[in-house]
Amino acid sequence: MKILALFLLLSLSAQAAVTLPAVFSDHMVLQSGKPVPVWGTADANEEVIVAIAGQTKTAKADANGHWSLKLAPLTVAAEPQTLTIGDKTIKDVLIGEVWLGSGQSNMGLQVQGANDYEGSKAAANVPLIRVFTESSPAANTPQSQGKGSWVICSPESVGHFSATLYFFGRNLYDVFKQPLGLINSSVGGTPIESWISPEAQQASAELKPFFEAVKKEAAAVDEAEEKALYERQVAKWAEEAKKAKAAGTELPRKPRDPVELRKRKGNVGGLFNGKISPLIPYAIRGAVWYQGEANSHGPKPPFYQAQLTLLAKDWRTRWGDEFPFAWVQLPNFIRPGEGWPEVREQMLHALSTIPNSGMAITIDIGDPKNIHPTNKQEVGRRLAQWALGAVYHKDVPAISGPLIDTATVNDGAFVLTFKHAQGLNAKGDLTGFEVAGADGQWQSAEARIEGETIVVSAKAVAEPKHIRYAWKDNPVATLFNGAGMPASPFRK
Repeated sequence: MKILALFLLLSLSAQAAVTLPAVFSDHMVLQSGKPVPVWGTADANEEVIVAIAGQTKTAKADANGHWSLKLAPLTVAAEPQTLTIGDKTIKDVLIGEVWLGSGQSNMGLQVQGANDYEGSKAAANVPLIRVFTESSPAANTPQSQGKGSWVICSPESVGHFSATLYFFGRNLYDVFKQPLGLINSSVGGTPIESWISPEAQQASAELKPFFEAVKKEAAAVDEAEEKALYERQVAKWAEEAKKAKAAGTELPRKPRDPVELRKRKGNVGGLFNGKISPLIPYAIRGAVWYQGEANSHGPKPPFYQAQLTLLAKDWRTRWGDEFPFAWVQLPNFIRPGEGWPEVREQMLHALSTIPNSGMAITIDIGDPKNIHPTNKQEVGRRLAQWALGAVYHKDVPAISGPLIDTATVNDGAFVLTFKHAQGLNAKGDLTGFEVAGADGQWQSAEARIEGETIVVSAKAVAEPKHIRYAWKDNPVATLFNGAGMPASPFRK
């Protein structure tokens, strides 16, 4: 007995002392059905043993202490597993599906800020769903160690989860009833260029004009004037807040410090370095993206397709996995003078340059006066319909709303065909179509549905050359398919 105890003690002491990324921690969910990378650091040349679910693998740290290995594909396990990595023991590990969610504030908006929080809370006793929120800041260089912990879904915890990501995941869970891990890495107000590795952006000839335009725009900013304006805004806010407090009314929103705001957004690639790099190459089924608002102004909109395509390509390359990738098209919102319609168009076109991708069209569920629309249940459901149909090959009514396919002119009228057009129908009058001739002057047009095509014409345009639909900041969505999903805005 003493010999056995001594043997066990020696075996335990022989385990390498390792440092692991934060995402490897209690209550984690590992991806099933594909190789699972495990990595970290240890003493130079140290042997590291990794074991879970009857599988044991060994890696040797290099001269700098870095090591990695891949577990063979794991089988779904709803019963808690124990994962040992060197001298670390990770408890309550589940094996199922894992999805990454990223973007800006509409991905970050929490369940407690979405519609029907009380109802969501009451239905949140789902311990097989776990959420990891990456809380590390932007960084100037790629980081290997992030910040965060896995949280079990419960009525007490669900309020702090990303609403879009949670409702997306909840729709998947309700179909599969299997463990689900959701990783949220998002920051409000941030542009897409913060989320792509600096190296990928620097190597992109397509984005060279983008950085030249942004540099020119930045050079026009007078920092002293900017600071003086901010100080005046704060002084005015202080007076208004004092009056509101005395009157017992809601306090006005405090102005944002532009210097601190730029720091939070990170430089080019700063959020990739700080908030994506620590997660690579954690095994995931796929990723969903909700961003674009911060790229809707100035010279930025025309470059969004190239940037979104580069982001997907760069992430996939670094993960070594061509995982599915989907995004949320910007919803309806009143933002005069900015390029929301153009960013939507760029997102639509990205479907043709990003393989294995999808887009949730939300042009009918935004809030004209709130950049953070609260119906995240439907946003998540539409993303999930894409995933269930396109990724998991389930029978769903539709994976997308109607997407423009062809636009041909016949006898003075446009004849339009669409993808995902089964059951094409109008909600109310079929409006929102405009046509233009060679002069480029847009005129309101009449449209009618003929089967799964639409015929559009305008009396004022005898020879139409161009057509567009829902091309406004805050259009009225009138065209839907039989699954109740709206058509994407477009122009041809």
